[in-house]
Amino acid sequence: MNTAIIGYPRIGDLRELKFASEKYFRGEIDAEELERTAGQIRLYNLQLQASSGIDLIPSNDFSYYDGVLDTAFLLDAVPDRYKQLGLPELDTYFAAARGYQGGSGDVKALAMKKWYNTNYHYMVPEIDDSTVLKLKGTKPFDLFAEALEAGIKTRPVIIGAYTFLKLARYKGSKTAADHADEAAAAYSQLLDKFDELGAEWVQLDEPSLVKDMTAEDIQLFVSLYEKILAGSRKVKVLAQTYFGDVRDCYAELCKLPFDGIGLDLVEGKLSRELVCRNGFPKDKVLFAGVVNGKNIWRNNYAKTLEILNELKTKADDIVISTSCSLLHVPCTLANESKLSDEVKQHFAYAAEKLGELNDLKKLTETDIPENTEEYKHNAKLHSGVRSGANPAVREKIAALTDSDLVRLPAFAEREKIQKERFALPLFPTTTIGSFPQTADVKAARKAFRTGELSAADYESFVEKKIAECVALQEEIGLDVLVHGEYERNDMVEYFGECLDGYIFTEKAWVQSYGTRCVKPPVIWGDISRAKPMTVRWSAYAQSLTDKPMKGMLTGPVTILNWSFPREDISLKESAFQIAQAIREEVLDLEAAGISIIQVDEAALREKLPLRRSDWREDYLDWAIPAFRYVHSGVRPETQIHTHMCYSEFADIIKDIDDMDADVITFEASRSDLTILEVLKANDFRTEVGPGVYDIHSPRVPSEDEIAAAIEKMKAYIPAEKLWVNPDCGLKTRGTEETVPSLKNLVGAARKARAELS
Repeated sequence: MNTAIIGYPRIGDLRELKFASEKYFRGEIDAEELERTAGQIRLYNLQLQASSGIDLIPSNDFSYYDGVLDTAFLLDAVPDRYKQLGLPELDTYFAAARGYQGGSGDVKALAMKKWYNTNYHYMVPEIDDSTVLKLKGTKPFDLFAEALEAGIKTRPVIIGAYTFLKLARYKGSKTAADHADEAAAAYSQLLDKFDELGAEWVQLDEPSLVKDMTAEDIQLFVSLYEKILAGSRKVKVLAQTYFGDVRDCYAELCKLPFDGIGLDLVEGKLSRELVCRNGFPKDKVLFAGVVNGKNIWRNNYAKTLEILNELKTKADDIVISTSCSLLHVPCTLANESKLSDEVKQHFAYAAEKLGELNDLKKLTETDIPENTEEYKHNAKLHSGVRSGANPAVREKIAALTDSDLVRLPAFAEREKIQKERFALPLFPTTTIGSFPQTADVKAARKAFRTGELSAADYESFVEKKIAECVALQEEIGLDVLVHGEYERNDMVEYFGECLDGYIFTEKAWVQSYGTRCVKPPVIWGDISRAKPMTVRWSAYAQSLTDKPMKGMLTGPVTILNWSFPREDISLKESAFQIAQAIREEVLDLEAAGISIIQVDEAALREKLPLRRSDWREDYLDWAIPAFRYVHSGVRPETQIHTHMCYSEFADIIKDIDDMDADVITFEASRSDLTILEVLKANDFRTEVGPGVYDIHSPRVPSEDEIAAAIEKMKAYIPAEKLWVNPDCGLKTRGTEETVPSLKNLVGAARKARAELS
């Protein structure tokens, strides 16, 4: 069996691409130097895979920002507003990704959404009725040639035609079907070009095939590829799926003239059954995704060999592969100098997964794999018991009843009590929590971690920053304040560091979007709270002002979803363990006089199963109750907020209402506030703050722009239920952008109040 991966991390082992890109944005380096860094990362990745024994190595899995955005530029699906800026091609690309505000014009970025059930964000292609899809870009061909020059023949990777059309946002009357012929012609040309260049394989990623498909969807997919795959070419085409199984279209997929089909054997609940029950075409190669591309635990060779041996009875040619791109795991364990060998032996980052694939290849070629050292070591690792069990935690969770998950009194009565207590003006203004993590904050945190700054001096520094932040918010005129979160490195990692049961990495960075990288903590054992985590800072901030101060927490489902979870217990059990710890913190904040508490569930939608039939039992039936458990014990006059971002909420809006928060803020600005119609149609009960401007872009929105957004909101949301806020935390922005943006936000809210009066 040969080996392959679907894609490799593109940020660089030490986030070299992030730092080079940010220097480019600041004008400190030119495009040539940025490309030099990118080229070094690509070459390193290629050589690493080759030296690790990978047989089929991908190219074009690299991107400066996002692979879907790359595909939009490849197909000339670039809105005119970006082209009309008259910028160089790279800067036009970044304008679409980040927005642009300068001499050439002022444009917002494209919308951004979560990539299926991951914490990665993709840029949403925008297609209007004048768009003509055609092959225009050269990036996949350039990177294939670049790899050839380095002596490595690669398998180019491109987002497939069906998935691209399904992910796109249509701004006119035309639909995906109306653009199908154009897309098919462009992809046919693409394959012709790779055929001329001598490529042996081309990988077309079609993850949308693992979602629920209607008869029209299946027809669109089939008609696209009947056209794309028509004709005679030497190049082989792989239809690569991931994040689930292809139960709706397995028969059609097998009938189409693909040369290979990639199936996810990790998250695909029915993938194994589909092959074993229906068989697999003799003229196709099965790319078996048996190494988990989304988690960092070592592969269990015994279980994987069992799967491969069963598949061998149905498929003549099998390639051992990853379940999805390795984009979703860190680059290498080599830079983890602080983790013990005892811990590290359980982990496999991207580089180590290459070794696992090579091990599995050798084991499939061995008559008695159980006699090999690789198998014995792996079996011993998986037969052992890790430390971290806490019986008291498990007993407490097991004893919960339905009444523990219900907050009393009911929402309507609480709302009246809270209106009287806070007496906030119409359109109350607030932020989502974090303020800019400026250079001095990062320097102080680093100095504290390295011991150059004492605990007392570091705490004094944080208090100083909090005091400055509170004073700034009062000067700006915000109604509900925050403490700025200067003590926090990350909204999940910080809480993980305060909880028992977590392990923390040093360099396990994973791309979230663009240059934004996160370092997910690892759930090692049972989770519990040893001591208060945020009370001191929130209470100090409240002592500085008479205005309400929000206590800021991350919710249990988001902490779970943005961690590397355990695989030895259920996600439900992990979620309730974390919920118990956050509940204790909520009650301590309330006791300390914090009257508004925000429990962010930014990632609630993220892990929703891709198939609707799995939503309730596999997720919502425990995710929503876990959140309710967090706040079910607070008094009626305490106001509970939550926040969600960059997801599609329409299909679970009633479940979000059932979270029983008092106020919820949504990301909405990049999607032109389209969530408003959904809220109105579902008689959304919770008070709501759809974000009025995009914090992931460096541009500063004008007061008139924000006022227009508020005016639009008023048509869908009763004025007494409407909050005004940015669409996410301000951590990644600079002070020079944040202050004028917030001043414009407050000015627009005051204008709306005056007009209503």
